Amino acid sequence: METTNVNKVKIYKGLQKILIAILLMFIGPIIIYSSFKNESHFMYYPVLIFGCLLCLFSMYLFFMGLRTLVSGLFND
Repeated sequence: METTNVNKVKIYKGLQKILIAILLMFIGPIIIYSSFKNESHFMYYPVLIFGCLLCLFSMYLFFMGLRTLVSGLFND
């Protein structure tokens, strides 16, 4: 049976990206919700766009972290 060496540095970086993405997945909708509560405010659209971009970035960061994690596990 062949033993596989895992790259612990890549696994750590992947987990770190995933944890940051999970944090942003909670912060993004909170910002979007707060912008919907203040529709009459002059900063409504910039805050709404910022919240949506934060959600999109969290999804991107999650998939990049998952990709790094799998790369570290299978030593690609």
